[in-house]
Amino acid sequence: MGAKDLKTRLGILLHKTELGHKIGSSSKLQLNSRRRDSSQEVLEWRESFDQLLKSKSGVNAFHTFLKTEFSEENLDFWLACEDFKKTRSKTKLASKANRIFEEFVQSEAPREVNIDHETREITRKNLSGATSTCFNEAQAKTRTLMEKDSYPRFLKSASYQDMTKQATSHSTSKQSHT
Repeated sequence: MGAKDLKTRLGILLHKTELGHKIGSSSKLQLNSRRRDSSQEVLEWRESFDQLLKSKSGVNAFHTFLKTEFSEENLDFWLACEDFKKTRSKTKLASKANRIFEEFVQSEAPREVNIDHETREITRKNLSGATSTCFNEAQAKTRTLMEKDSYPRFLKSASYQDMTKQATSHSTSKQSHT
């Protein structure tokens, strides 16, 4: 293994740790600070993929599931694009765009997302004038892939089924006490 390979692997591990920490700590914060009934929220995730993505704890649960399938790069790319769109500084926009492209989009990227060659090339061309929309097409394709492929498997997974059973029993016991 060359020095470049080692550096890439260490960088990926470091980034995964940072991202996992960010997602994990924000969902804990959210669950503690938010008064909304979390059991109701768990049940809403099955209504639509959008409902799942709107929920920080939903994104966290989906991310955990994707890790078990070794396919979390699609969600990580989607989240990176969402964060990228909020960037206001032109300088930061360009550097973030290059980092996202190198990590997720270019051929043989360390965490390459599953998009077609044409979308990859459009995204590469969009980088020359990096704007907040330069990843829109690649992000949309990745989102569709998750919605049509990973999301239905998540809803059928044992972990989500357990969460819905707990949520259902929690809301049932809550109603009987009212």
